[in-house]
Amino acid sequence: MKQIALDIALSPAPALASFLPGPNAAALEHLRLWVGEGSGTGGIAKLRSPVPTYLWGESASGKSYLLKAVREALRDQGGEVGWLDPSIHEPPEFNPRWVAVMLDDVQGYSAVQQHAAFNYFVNAQTEQRWILAAGTLPPADLQLRDDLRTRLGWGHVFALQVLTEAERRAVLRQEADARGIFLSDEVMDFILARFSRDLNSLMQLLQQLDGYSLATKRAITIPLVKSMLESL
Repeated sequence: MKQIALDIALSPAPALASFLPGPNAAALEHLRLWVGEGSGTGGIAKLRSPVPTYLWGESASGKSYLLKAVREALRDQGGEVGWLDPSIHEPPEFNPRWVAVMLDDVQGYSAVQQHAAFNYFVNAQTEQRWILAAGTLPPADLQLRDDLRTRLGWGHVFALQVLTEAERRAVLRQEADARGIFLSDEVMDFILARFSRDLNSLMQLLQQLDGYSLATKRAITIPLVKSMLESL
């Protein structure tokens, strides 16, 4: 059955606090500590290290969300952040004002993008800047130029896991209960069968359903879910 992706334009900006880690807690805590949101940091990232970090895992494991959440956190602190993904065909030059560089979906980089990413690594090392990268494969398996692949793998590497359906169901139920929302088993089955496996997208859907239910003064049922989708 075809899954429906949410319109991210209608969703709040990615945030580390909104990421539901499941088995990926170690990666999340690493990122939170780096940006200054971890336990005992007091919101001040004095322990930031220039050692790069690489996240890898299959689609819907949360890689891109985490990169965007880190970018938002650094921007909120007033920092400029470099960003490169396969859609950027003319990568910008390295900017010394960048506090960090995000490299997303590296497995899809063209030769030009690989050259830019390697250049970012060289400059980041000189300027003591952090690089956070993500891809679908572990560094050793990436079909990239050797010098770039080596640099992606020499720092912190985290393998992200997609939550199981049972884990997603449990988290959805917990979040719904916290919001005072009743989700029947039928509605839960409908949502999990038709929407993205990305748990954060499911949380955004639940938020939208909550607002739509309040606005229409209707309980959350399958017809309400369908009605909301038609109204988007």
